[in-house]
Amino acid sequence: MNANSHTHQTPQFRVLSDHQLERLYQATLDVLHRTGIDVLNAEARDLLAAAGARIEGERARIPPHVIQDALAAAPRSFSLWSRDRKHRLHIVPDRVYFGPGPSSTYFINPLTGERRTARQGDPATTARVCDALDNIDYVMSLSLIGDVNDRLASVYEFAEMVTNTTKPVIGWGYTVESISDMYQIAVAMAGSETALRRYPFFGLFSTFLAPLVLQDEDTAGMLWAAEHDIPNIYIGGSCLGTTAPITGASGLVIYLTGALTGLTLAQLKKRGAPVCIGGAVQPMDLRTARPAYGGPESSLYGAAMADISRYLGVPCMGTGGVSEAKTVDTQAAIESTMSILLSALSGSTLIHDIGFLDCADIGSLEMLVMSDEIIAMTKRILRGIEVSDDTLMLDLIDEVGPGGEFMTADETANRCRTEIWNPTLMDRNDWHSWDAEGGLSMSDRARAKLRRIVETHPAPSVPAGAAEKIAAVLQAAEDREAGR
Repeated sequence: MNANSHTHQTPQFRVLSDHQLERLYQATLDVLHRTGIDVLNAEARDLLAAAGARIEGERARIPPHVIQDALAAAPRSFSLWSRDRKHRLHIVPDRVYFGPGPSSTYFINPLTGERRTARQGDPATTARVCDALDNIDYVMSLSLIGDVNDRLASVYEFAEMVTNTTKPVIGWGYTVESISDMYQIAVAMAGSETALRRYPFFGLFSTFLAPLVLQDEDTAGMLWAAEHDIPNIYIGGSCLGTTAPITGASGLVIYLTGALTGLTLAQLKKRGAPVCIGGAVQPMDLRTARPAYGGPESSLYGAAMADISRYLGVPCMGTGGVSEAKTVDTQAAIESTMSILLSALSGSTLIHDIGFLDCADIGSLEMLVMSDEIIAMTKRILRGIEVSDDTLMLDLIDEVGPGGEFMTADETANRCRTEIWNPTLMDRNDWHSWDAEGGLSMSDRARAKLRRIVETHPAPSVPAGAAEKIAAVLQAAEDREAGR
């Protein structure tokens, strides 16, 4: 969704001034040059050394001009396509898209309500539910399946997702081998490498650690993706009070050091490689020793990350639709609404983690369905108010005149469905009508909608021969792991 157009101005939530943005950026450059960052991947250190960084063991101290050149080389935008090529996500600052997250250990069975460890089949169900929801734009697994080889879990998750939705998929690969497996699966679905590179329908979710560490395997995977034209969704963050000092400004600097180093490495590997930076900067609740994922500070820092990305001219992934509640209750609704609305108003391009409960430890499709309704409301707010000759309707006001009514006007019937948002889950009936229809709560209606989707929404068709090719990729991966 476009945050601005020539006919209307969208509401926008901005927390940092231009002066503050410049100070944060310069502070980040200072940390990278003076303190440096530990880069545990040998190829990445070689790339940085060749560009002018000073390498001492695993520590890289990076001059500002190296980061600045990389930002100049990084594309401001790139595209992720639906598998059927009918829809495109234009990944650019201030266009906003929503999807689930990838990292829940536990999963709520959508039919029984049981909380259990995530397992095979859960990413497929998540993909089909996302496929059916109008306001979910891309798919992530909402789970970390635990009933397969740990090194292959992301490959199985990816295979389930791409065969159960046509929407773009963002997959999390842990090793170069697993990312290569995912790439082969994507080629099987696309028909050829040429088709996949022309119409990429997946991006790689790759990560870095706070404070000031780029891991070996994750960095190797990010570089492999850049070389093969796979968009990198490069994610990290910091937790104030543990992996960053306690202030928001310092946490943002810690986040930005990792994000900009990764972006730089992608450009050094292949100039012009598409990268979206982002993640989560969160406060630590020192009473529980857990991140306050649903707290107001998380939304505030997320908006600041979007401000920084806009300032730098690169897309940003933020978070939304998350809660520390253990079930889909009033707390979950409050925290989900706050995080979705503020992330969207901030202009975060890819808003992920929709459907997370219990500080990202539980994946809930009921939460996803409820959040889909919240996203629909948010998208209406993002459209703003169009002020033009067409929408001022002065001729109609003149025609009806004082004391008249506009309900019977043709324009009212023609425009009511586009001008006024209508809910699919929330109730707007009077009490008697609501009671006659069963007196259902919001949770009741969300569960019923989820059950209908799970029981009736079909998986989209896959290209001829793709299923067999995917099975062969998975078998080869199993054989490889068995031979270690």
